[in-house]
Amino acid sequence: MKNLFTNLRGDLLGGLTAGIVALPLALAFGVSSGLGPSAGLYGAIFLSFFAALFGGTPTQISGPTAPMTAVSMVVIAAIISVHNGSVEKALPYILAVFLLSGLLQILLGLVGIGKYIKYIPYPVVSGFMTAIGVIILITQILPVIGYDVKKDSEYVEQFKPLAEEHLLEKILIEESKEGLLVLEDFEETIRRAGEVNEASIYEEALNLAKNSASGVVGTLQTLPRAAGGINWIELILALSTIAIIYGFKRITTAIPSTLVALLVVSIAAIGFGIEYRSIQQIPEGFPVLQWSLFSDFSFLGLLPYVFTALTLALLGAIDSLLTSVVADNLTKTRHLPNKELIGQGIGNSVAALFGGIPGAGATIRTVVNIQSGGKTKLSGMVAAVVLLVILLILSPLASQIPAAVLAGILVTVGIGVMDYKGLKALKKIPKTEVAVMVVVLLLSVFWNLVYAVGVGLILASLFFMKKMGDLATKDSRVAAVSEEKAWKDETKLSASFKENVFIKHINGPLFFGFTSDFVNISKQIPASAHVAIIRMDKVPYVDQSGLFALEDVLLDLNQQNIKTLIVGVQSQPKYLMKTIGIIGKLIPEDQIFESFEECRKYIVEKNSEVIA
Repeated sequence: MKNLFTNLRGDLLGGLTAGIVALPLALAFGVSSGLGPSAGLYGAIFLSFFAALFGGTPTQISGPTAPMTAVSMVVIAAIISVHNGSVEKALPYILAVFLLSGLLQILLGLVGIGKYIKYIPYPVVSGFMTAIGVIILITQILPVIGYDVKKDSEYVEQFKPLAEEHLLEKILIEESKEGLLVLEDFEETIRRAGEVNEASIYEEALNLAKNSASGVVGTLQTLPRAAGGINWIELILALSTIAIIYGFKRITTAIPSTLVALLVVSIAAIGFGIEYRSIQQIPEGFPVLQWSLFSDFSFLGLLPYVFTALTLALLGAIDSLLTSVVADNLTKTRHLPNKELIGQGIGNSVAALFGGIPGAGATIRTVVNIQSGGKTKLSGMVAAVVLLVILLILSPLASQIPAAVLAGILVTVGIGVMDYKGLKALKKIPKTEVAVMVVVLLLSVFWNLVYAVGVGLILASLFFMKKMGDLATKDSRVAAVSEEKAWKDETKLSASFKENVFIKHINGPLFFGFTSDFVNISKQIPASAHVAIIRMDKVPYVDQSGLFALEDVLLDLNQQNIKTLIVGVQSQPKYLMKTIGIIGKLIPEDQIFESFEECRKYIVEKNSEVIA
């Protein structure tokens, strides 16, 4: 904190610029999430401030990002669906998931997970990022062409029979929980059922219709109907936004093209009196603490989303730390990964308390901050204050922004977030990695983002383990020393030594991927050999499967009356071998050697009559 004001002018300019750049994206991500523009703005304000204050990357600008919003969108839609389309009833659970993900991020930082994030396989990240782009592009088709489910009364009418069933079923469930479904009180149920009128049925049908047309699958199913009634005004506004975003970059990058597009198209739409659909009303004044988060939800209702919260936490961690690496490269500094996770967790937790969507370190905004002169934590805090001032002063004007403009901005975000580097390399990378990337991509787009990452990690791990097992088998094939390439200290062995002594080389870790081949050693020992040497000089690690496989091999060799000697056991394998009694009980201490030369002398001394 003592260095907070050492670069005051640069940090003020960097924060101001980054805050302005963040505005249209915060509004767009808020609309895309399903909670409205204010949720995106609140998330950007609180996350940017607290992540900067407590984080480990001085120049980081945080806020809602495409990956975090895509997952949040799925979470929000699922919880709203469970609560029969009621955002008000679903909101406590939605915010509870976001709060839990922030707390989990803090926990990840405290236990030091930050340094392990880099081990997530690139094909999983690549497939996920490309899927995010595809999801954003598909889900923005309807807003771009101006289709609004609420105005399609014919479509909504189709859901009225189902809506009536839902309302009656809801009454039965509620009264069942209250113990009212008994014969003498059944009149109350009938009375409540009679209150289900045309207006309530239509409202429920509208919620069902909105859920049906949401997401990738819902959009694709609704598209043929929507294509027959394109709103050309909305389409022109969206396309104009996209054109300005890409076109203005060719003129200058000093001014954010996204902001230029937002202002130009919005002012033109308002100035010419064009009839368009605006974004949801942004509440005026300071964000209000969401007390319903603590009063209107149950822990049992939250349990199904614990894994989702963990996924959000991990995704936010990856997203943020990747941006931290970019910041390090630009500033020639080194971030503190675990401290950064704690800062991101605090920021996301506070944002959830005020109704904001979660986010992460944002690469573009961070780069803009650095290029504008930002160097310390103050820049990220200034960016948050800039957004707060805009909220307090300009929220009535911001509420008039056309929804099609934000849809156009999101289209450019979707195009930009896809991993083109990974897509271009598809023909050159191994087929197993292509398979992982494609599986993650397809499952993310058409099934579930959260589960897709889990499946991708499992697949990548299985392919990796098989590859390592194959390499270990190839490099460590079972053969007599006369057939296997001798190591440097074995080149001068006598013919009688080679005939009577079998040498087994193990290259690399002895783990479960290699054990099936390793246990066959005893079956391939030549009949002339009555001594076996197992060389473990190059075995840095043994897992439980490898340990028990080694024990089985030694027991098998003992049954064949073949004396076994072990050379070059490293510290980790040696400790485990002593723990389960391989060394000391199965193999005496005097048959364990530090070097091959010591082992050779021992054999010659004990078998001088047959080995010269």
